[in-house]
Amino acid sequence: MSYRCLTKLREGDTTDFYVETLRYGHYLWLKGHSGRAILSLTRGLYASLDEGAQVLFEWPLPYRALKWIITNHPSDDFPGNPRVSFQHQATRLRGERMQLRRARAWAVWALVRSAKPSLPEDSAQDFVELSLDKIEQELVEYGHSGESAIWRAALAVVDQSRA
Repeated sequence: MSYRCLTKLREGDTTDFYVETLRYGHYLWLKGHSGRAILSLTRGLYASLDEGAQVLFEWPLPYRALKWIITNHPSDDFPGNPRVSFQHQATRLRGERMQLRRARAWAVWALVRSAKPSLPEDSAQDFVELSLDKIEQELVEYGHSGESAIWRAALAVVDQSRA
């Protein structure tokens, strides 16, 4: 697999694109590329899928997979700090479906903070962190019905190696 598997589907069926982002993210994780796996899963998270899409019943939005990768990455050394990345996405995303993508970026930002609390923020950026309740409120307002529950379930997963 390569990034080409996603670029060839970018203009095609959103369901096929979504499934391929999940497959490619898994492939990248198995190859030891945590940062790139996170990027692939994020593309799936931001895909324009209708909440009633059949694929979501089998493959829910990848909040839990994102947390799992971040938790199980063997160190705090990522190619690109995911905490900073999602902080920037949450505060800077523009364009189509901006509110939904920002809500999802905040949600993953919270997962990163939960999984790897030692990762530093971008202290040069002046921003207001959203509380978990505010993130949930944003997901309820802009996301799919039940999305906040999927996110909360991922957030609640405890890393067994730290338990």
